Amino acid sequence: MADGIDNRIIGLLRKNSRYSFAEIGRIISLSPSSVRERIQRLEDLGIIESYSLKVNYALLGYGMEVFILLKIFDGKLKYFLEEIHDFVEVEEAYRITGPYNIHIRAILRDQKHLQDFVDRLINYGSPTTLLILSDIEKNL
Repeated sequence: MADGIDNRIIGLLRKNSRYSFAEIGRIISLSPSSVRERIQRLEDLGIIESYSLKVNYALLGYGMEVFILLKIFDGKLKYFLEEIHDFVEVEEAYRITGPYNIHIRAILRDQKHLQDFVDRLINYGSPTTLLILSDIEKNL
């Protein structure tokens, strides 16, 4: 399906999905048209599913980022899964195995916003909050 050149293209796009075909081609010694064809094929095969935007939320006034592990109360999982999309603070959420049911990454303004968010989550389960101190990838 994907060869070494495809993997290099994917790696470059993961770092910066706005690289042009020409920029990628220069880096991996391939013509822009060949890069375009390979990316189109990777998209057609479903290997590349989408492109995303990474936002610096701190510059928008949302300086707190947390992980929350949520142990859902009996009978509340269905309701939580239906309503989680209404929580604008949730950047990512996953159903997980183990003692918790849900793993959330949330973006918040401050401690008061966190408190209000946790108060809303308590309707569905017992949360454990972990404050994110830094993004290791950004600090490498």
